[in-house]
Amino acid sequence: MSEDSSPLFQPFKLGAIEVKNRIALAPLTRNRAIDPDTVPSPLAPLYYSQRADAGLLITEASQISQQGQGYAWTPGIFSEAQVEAWRTVTKAVHDKGGKIVIQLWHVGRISHTSLQPNGGAPVAPSAIAAKTKTFIPSGFVDTSEPRALETSEIAGIVADYAHAARQAERAGFDGVEIHAANGYLIDQFMRDSTNKRTDRYGGSIENRIRFALEVTDAILRVLPPGKVGIRIAPTSAANNVADSNPTALFFSLVAELAKRKLAYLHAVEGQTGGARDALPFDYFELRKAFGGGYIANNGYTREMAIDAVKSGRADLVAFGKPFISNPDLVERLRVDAPLAVGDSKTYYGGGAHGYTDYPTLTPAV
Repeated sequence: MSEDSSPLFQPFKLGAIEVKNRIALAPLTRNRAIDPDTVPSPLAPLYYSQRADAGLLITEASQISQQGQGYAWTPGIFSEAQVEAWRTVTKAVHDKGGKIVIQLWHVGRISHTSLQPNGGAPVAPSAIAAKTKTFIPSGFVDTSEPRALETSEIAGIVADYAHAARQAERAGFDGVEIHAANGYLIDQFMRDSTNKRTDRYGGSIENRIRFALEVTDAILRVLPPGKVGIRIAPTSAANNVADSNPTALFFSLVAELAKRKLAYLHAVEGQTGGARDALPFDYFELRKAFGGGYIANNGYTREMAIDAVKSGRADLVAFGKPFISNPDLVERLRVDAPLAVGDSKTYYGGGAHGYTDYPTLTPAV
């Protein structure tokens, strides 16, 4: 049965961004950028425009600098060549009537020396190894031992975020999403398991959220708040992060973000790509504390998404893997059609196969 009347399929204003429905493409790393300049693949305009029926497209995470890169073949948004390549993506999406924001990324310790400037150590709040894997052109490897950032270096990284936001605007994006989730640099600063600093960026919750807020404020000096969102994952242990009191931490962060009137808060509810209820956390109260747009993510079915938007627990719902194998996911959800299953072997790296060659529904006769 069609659910065209459901709010999930109706327009909405997310900050300054007018979206045609409440379905978002979640940021999905696909590792198809072209070296040596880490520019988006020539196939990226087709890939994103195929999914432009979504109310909002959030790009794959894109590094703000070479230092911010943690995996082979992920795109950047700091050089002129990258801006030019992304411009072809935003044009293709806009030509299809879509809206697209870019996710700004610094991986921190989730990297390898071979990806870093001059083969240096990855940077982190504290010199604590991630004990996880990344991959480089030769295959999967252990992440490299990080070094702790000097206090004097932090302002430069904040400036890199602002520069990336400026480049995103030049590339034609409708806004940016700050990646503060899943154990990458901003998340590493916030968590007491990964941040053992004794300067103004460590210790208390107020100090540990300082970097996130400085990044946000730097971007807000480039873009209006209605074009800026942020993604968090309060209870996710992705990339070996944890906090002794995630409720206190993230409610403190959101109280500060609420003052800045951002376009949206995008939350991974539960473990990234895993259980939604691994740790107790009240996402609805967090959403109310934020006061602005709220994008819910992680394991949503059609029924859950319809209910979340109808009940006011979310303004948009972001879908990840289902969008890989169903470029027409919005239509499939609208008519309750079966969803194609993706081939996980083609998720990361490669060419068109498993990227731009998934079929859409056969048009009704």
